[in-house]
Amino acid sequence: MLIAWLVIGIALLLFELHHMAFYALFGGIGALGAAVVAVFFPEAIAVQVAVAVVLTIVGVAFARPYVSRVFHRHRGEQVARGVHGGLIGQEAVALDEIGGPHSIGHVRLAGERWLAVSGGDTIAEGTAVVVTAVRGTTLTVWPVDALDAPIAPMLDPPQHDAPDGADRSN
Repeated sequence: MLIAWLVIGIALLLFELHHMAFYALFGGIGALGAAVVAVFFPEAIAVQVAVAVVLTIVGVAFARPYVSRVFHRHRGEQVARGVHGGLIGQEAVALDEIGGPHSIGHVRLAGERWLAVSGGDTIAEGTAVVVTAVRGTTLTVWPVDALDAPIAPMLDPPQHDAPDGADRSN
């Protein structure tokens, strides 16, 4: 079981390096804690699982808010309200052509690459866009130069089917 805990822990830590949301980090710490228990008590699977679960929950509940705040402050980024709330109204750049719900493209937002669909017409590569909605991990965007009115009326654009069967609820 020791090898399994080590593989899970390392996989979660590598996943965390890519996403930096600080959930997988504490799952990885929990798995590595269970690996330590497995070294001394290899037959105590229930204790190993309990250690992994407790370390993960304690880390996410108590340490994650602090770690996230310090990390984002250190990098000089704005901390978003919730996971998606802070993305609406942010400007991004189209990395490739972005169409409707069945012609998904990509944008660069806060240094990260996001899936994106157009809230209107097709958007060309290199166009500055603004995020008007978030559906799962896909952003709905509009070209900045097409915004004659304030963003607020566009925060709830016409509903489209979620791309690739993604969950429409946030």
